[in-house]
Amino acid sequence: MSTAEWDGLTEEQLRANGSLKWTAHEHAIGAWVAEMGYPLATPIRRALRDYAESELFGYPPPALDAQLAAAASDYYGRNFGWTPDPDFIAPIADVLAGLGAVLDIFLEPHAAVVVPTPAYMPFLTYPALKNRRIIQVPMLRGDSGWQMDLSGIREALQNGGGLVLLCTPHNPIGKVYTRQELQSLSEVVQEQGARVFSDEIHSSLVFEGAHAPYASLSPETAAHAITATSATKAFNMPGLKCAQLVFSNPADLDLWRDKGFFIGHGASTPGKLATIAAYNSGEPWRQQVLGYLRDNRDLLTELLEEHLPGVFWLPPEGTYLSWLDARALGHGERTAEFFLSQARVALVEGAQCGEGSEGFVRMNFALPRPILVEAVKRMGQAASKADGL
Repeated sequence: MSTAEWDGLTEEQLRANGSLKWTAHEHAIGAWVAEMGYPLATPIRRALRDYAESELFGYPPPALDAQLAAAASDYYGRNFGWTPDPDFIAPIADVLAGLGAVLDIFLEPHAAVVVPTPAYMPFLTYPALKNRRIIQVPMLRGDSGWQMDLSGIREALQNGGGLVLLCTPHNPIGKVYTRQELQSLSEVVQEQGARVFSDEIHSSLVFEGAHAPYASLSPETAAHAITATSATKAFNMPGLKCAQLVFSNPADLDLWRDKGFFIGHGASTPGKLATIAAYNSGEPWRQQVLGYLRDNRDLLTELLEEHLPGVFWLPPEGTYLSWLDARALGHGERTAEFFLSQARVALVEGAQCGEGSEGFVRMNFALPRPILVEAVKRMGQAASKADGL
């Protein structure tokens, strides 16, 4: 299916596919969960069909993990200029499984987790389930965009923090960190003897700039970082449950081999096969989707100016997520609730992304273009009606 045909996809068709994004809120446009509303790439679909016709339904062989690691390493090398040793790449179910493993295996028992906010919502809840204290460090927003508060991160590390959760490209603000920005963070982390969990799941969805793998910056970042990545965001298959932990410190790899064996069993066989197909043969589709998303992002700027002039945003450099500052509308921590009930558009509540994010919403613009237009029109009409206009 061509990108022109994506425009013809309807809400009813997307809802009929049955994913959480389109079924959790009846009759609402699904613009909340981070998945796309586009058909699967042909090489991935073919790999899954071949799998369904095979007899590979037992435990996967080690050779499959080796193929996955080689495909991931090659893909990173081609796209990001960093070719990690395939022996240092381990399969996991998803990024959160990787985070859980890092919290359990690689972090000192009483060390807290430092989270720059706004943040991916589970980063603010999951560590607590592992009995970890969470220290939020609000990011700084200036005329040139969002920046990490390095002084705040240093203070958090001095006050018991042992691990910084880095998301690059950033969810929800869509920032693509430069090498210099990441290097500045690494100096603080190294100075304090801390670690970094680098969530790079959106690394293949970059519009401006270039993704810089954090662990690739220097021997120091390689030593204190553990990277999590996956093809599931860029190739739209989160339900297949396959991600990768990329180790860059031999001591970490040894510890993983000793304690992480069963965690690696969480990745599914079809997920591994689909990921291999994505990394090896999915590039034409990825380039198509990047072009479509870039056009959607630019269109969203125009739509917001026309229908929601009171909403501020900085167009993202990467991801398909938009972080909308709707505080001027006056709905506070119930802004997404307002748009769901009054506009039938499902968004993520900013308050779920950290302290000080009340009145913001996260909107997923990876929609067929006519549905994106309809969503913003509905939101604008609801806002105007609430203002009595």
